[in-house]
Amino acid sequence: MVTIARAGVETVLIVGASHRSSSLALRDQICVDETAAPGFLRLLAERGVPRAAVLSSPERVEVIALSSDPAAAVRTISLALAERAGLEGEALTGQLYRLSGRDAVRHCFAVAAGLDSLVTGDPQVLRQFMTAHAIVQGASTALDRLLTGACETAKRVRAETGIAEGPVSIATAASQRARHLHGDLARCQVLLVGSGDMGGLVADSLRSAGVRQFTVTAPRAVQAEAIAASLEGHVASFTDLLPILAAADIVVSSVSNRQYVLTTDLVRQALRRRRQSPIFIVDVGIPGDVEPAVNRLDNAFLYDLNDLEHVALEGRASRERAVRAAWAIITADVATFLKGQEGGDPAVNPVLQALERSFAMAREEVLRQVGADARADHATRLLVEHLLRVPAETLRHLTTQPEAEQILRRLFRLEDGPAAQTPKGAAP
Repeated sequence: MVTIARAGVETVLIVGASHRSSSLALRDQICVDETAAPGFLRLLAERGVPRAAVLSSPERVEVIALSSDPAAAVRTISLALAERAGLEGEALTGQLYRLSGRDAVRHCFAVAAGLDSLVTGDPQVLRQFMTAHAIVQGASTALDRLLTGACETAKRVRAETGIAEGPVSIATAASQRARHLHGDLARCQVLLVGSGDMGGLVADSLRSAGVRQFTVTAPRAVQAEAIAASLEGHVASFTDLLPILAAADIVVSSVSNRQYVLTTDLVRQALRRRRQSPIFIVDVGIPGDVEPAVNRLDNAFLYDLNDLEHVALEGRASRERAVRAAWAIITADVATFLKGQEGGDPAVNPVLQALERSFAMAREEVLRQVGADARADHATRLLVEHLLRVPAETLRHLTTQPEAEQILRRLFRLEDGPAAQTPKGAAP
């Protein structure tokens, strides 16, 4: 739903497609990566939406904007996204969501905190928000305030709720337990035994957690070679497991051939060669690849699918509790943000917004005259931000005195509209 803004007041709005509303294929088509973002935002500005930021990842593509005409801005953004996919404007209707006002602010804060991610509490989203903010920082005081508020709320959620703590999948549970035993995983040698899908998922999770050294072995050498190539590891013979087992700090077994691949005797010999240095063993074979008695050996730490599922369930339960706490923080912070909007906060004051537009028009005119390059663009953005700081502070301290707004309107010739300019040749 798109609300109607009060005259002179800009409304927060969001147009986007996420894993909840659209296909991955569509999100790939409308993706706006970091290098394409400035050009895309210039296009929106040319079409009447100058205060906007774009958040783009495999999970979502969202345009966050402010406009005094939300309905027109939504149409403009929707059309621009459709054009990126080579489609007609109406083609995305069923896969885009459109939010404005309180709903948009709440969504913005929740996304930054990782509450709308495939993996709840995903820290990547906050980094993406900060990147999106950096691209447009200084272009709009009100937009800066919104994005800064979302990032600060996300940091508070992470600090106060522990929402990113605890694994939520079998693969991440294995990585967490490996880290608990060995500490820095970058120093660990991993042995992947077999070519099962679950073993590959655990190996990928370990790699994401910092592991760099992989050895792969499997009954079929061609499968081992393919997996080793994907992990940038090397291949070892499946017929002589003892040497490679003794060299491994972490073992992931995914053979599933109804016979124990790692017997108690084999693991005992490996531990002797390691001088009892601990081995973390993950058995994701169905049926199991590791003899259960291995768990009774000193310094052998065996986790099978049941163990890892239990750890993952605990992690999910912990995150569900954290989600409730996170929503309480977001609700409070959104209320504070909206109160600032409605209470005459300088960042959203209509006169300050008009002044901001006036400065922006002057800036664009100067850039057209001198020729725009990256340094000039950045320098003029900083200049506009600096020039707006004193009026903003003045309004903050004079919110109870209406004449302050009148003085600013007269001083910067804003009487005739939100961005009125003195015609060329007119008397000052």
